[in-house]
Amino acid sequence: MSAPTDPTKERSQHEDDVLERITKIVTRDNIPRGERHVGDDAAVLLPFVGEAIVSTDVAVLGVHLEASLFPLVDLGYKAVMSALSDLAAMGARPRGLVVAVTAPPGSDLESLHRGIAEAAALTNTPIVGGDLSRGTDVAVTVTVFGECPGRGAVLRRGAQEGDELLVTGPLGRAAAGLRRRRDGAPLSDELVEAHRRPWPRLNEGMAARGAHVHAMMDLSDGLGLDLHRLADASNVGFELRAIPVASGATEDEATSGGEDYELLIATNDPGRLRTMFFDRGLREPLTIGVVVADPLVRTLGGAPFIRQGFEHEF
Repeated sequence: MSAPTDPTKERSQHEDDVLERITKIVTRDNIPRGERHVGDDAAVLLPFVGEAIVSTDVAVLGVHLEASLFPLVDLGYKAVMSALSDLAAMGARPRGLVVAVTAPPGSDLESLHRGIAEAAALTNTPIVGGDLSRGTDVAVTVTVFGECPGRGAVLRRGAQEGDELLVTGPLGRAAAGLRRRRDGAPLSDELVEAHRRPWPRLNEGMAARGAHVHAMMDLSDGLGLDLHRLADASNVGFELRAIPVASGATEDEATSGGEDYELLIATNDPGRLRTMFFDRGLREPLTIGVVVADPLVRTLGGAPFIRQGFEHEF
């Protein structure tokens, strides 16, 4: 008669098998000498240069990605890129990330982590650790680490009267992509790709910091909300001339659609900013308006610019 099976041991072995497969997906070969990434109880990183920048972002299936329209690999990819966009908004250079996943039994964890690993590889950001737990929903929590040498991070609160307001590209592509996908467009559609595979403006953020801009943030929730947040933090107003609408998007999608991850920048030296972008082979930033002293003045073409965008409900 065979010995009784220990169910706890079976579960442990199953968990170890899953973690081993995931580790192979997310581990990179070229780990810097002196660092320790996945495999121990905690990661070991070399000292940071300048200020250390840390940010955490959560992506939940059904909230940040529609499960019926997109594969699970896209949730992992978006979770990493969204978190890295917060580093871009500070002008930081990525140093690493840790990822924690909760998911119900039967979830395709390998597909999810392939998306995580792809985003990390494309941005040259090592995955240095993480965690895995059973949960009722699929959720990916990503904590990113970056560094800002020299003058330090660019904050939201530095905008000043007379500063020019610029964005790093036309807006509304991600929201238009979601609309098109709901209408039956394939995953390969250019605008659908913008929604499911966003790109954080890391190089643009570092270039803007190098150009000594006064304030900056990413447009994760839409210009109609995030610009007001920057103005609130800086205690200023603004006068917008026009909003650059991406091809295929509507003005409403460009204003309040969110998830574009372009950067919003305030600077008193737009020429220097453009030169910095040109020298680094980056797309020229687009002027949208100017900062004014009165916090109550917030207009687009002379009309009130209403606060609107993506906001979570709790």
